[in-house]
Formats: sequence, C-alpha cells, structure tokens
Amino acid sequence: MRREDCILFSGGATGAEAEFGALAERYGIDEVNYTFEGHQIVRHRGLRVLNHEELLAGDISLEYVSRLMNRRYTEGPTLRKILQTIWYQVNNGQEIYVVGHIEDDMTVRGGTGWGAEFAKLCNKPLTVFDQARDRWFRWTGESWKPHTSDDLPVITHPHVTGTGTRVLGENGRRALQELFERSFGAA
Repeated sequence: MRREDCILFSGGATGAEAEFGALAERYGIDEVNYTFEGHQIVRHRGLRVLNHEELLAGDISLEYVSRLMNRRYTEGPTLRKILQTIWYQVNNGQEIYVVGHIEDDMTVRGGTGWGAEFAKLCNKPLTVFDQARDRWFRWTGESWKPHTSDDLPVITHPHVTGTGTRVLGENGRRALQELFERSFGAA
C-alpha cells in the first residue's frame, strides 16, 4: 500500500484515535476526523464537523445497539452523536482497526464496540488489538482469530478506519506504531 494513496478515517479523540492520527501525519497519510459541534477532541487535522442533518444520516436505535452489544446504552444526545460519528468512520473505511478489549461475548468494550459491531454488520475486514491480551485478533465472520507473530496485520486498503479506547496503554501504542511500520516502512 502506498502511503500517498491512503486516507485514515477516525474521530480525533484522546487515546487510540489520537495515536492513529499522529501516525498518519508522521507517515504523510491524509486524515479525516469526524466530530460534532461542542465535542472535545485532540486531533484537528482533517477535521470534519458533521452538521445536524449529517449526524441523522448515521443515526441508529440505541435500543438495537444495546441488544446487539449485550449492554445498556443510555439515551443521551452526546452518546448518540458519538455513535453517529463512529458510523461515518466505519462507513468510509474499507478495513477497520480498533484498539480495545474483546469481551467474552465477542463484542468490543465501550463505544468503540459499536464501531466493531458495525464493521461486522458491513462485512468489512476488522482487526482488534486487545490490550489486555497484548495481541492482535481478526474477525473471521464467526469468531475472533488471534494473529501469530508470522501473520501480523498489515494495512492493505487505501481507506482505513482507526478507532479505539481513550485509555491507550504502552502496548497499544507500540502495536499501532508497528502496524504502520509493517504497512508503510520507516516514517
């Protein structure tokens, strides 16, 4: 994959999204960060502030998401807008990378989990770095398969989504740095 052909779609939030963005900038990769008016983010490169009508295009039923994710998402305007921006991130990516934690029910923890579930529903290549297990996993369509040291993920599509936890550990940061290095060579 040529870095000049790539675009990173993310949300610019603290943690994994900020690290994805910093790496994209370091590697000369275009970046689009979806957000909404009043949302606190740390990355402003490629900022795309979604208006009310655009947010509605990514609207989903919180009841449906709650059932799908086996947890309760409370009704609130901020959470709804965050989930709507995640819809844009995943909808525009051809492959999805997430840093987080895979739960026993095969969902990913937190709001990030909606992005992973949406990627599954769209049948997009989905790869998660599970910080607790210190390892990459890919979704097979039925389950999570761990990557081996001989089979580590590489970005292969020009439109890539990078999202994840706000609490990025050192192992998550290292995993992302190594992902970009494997995919694009030295910065």
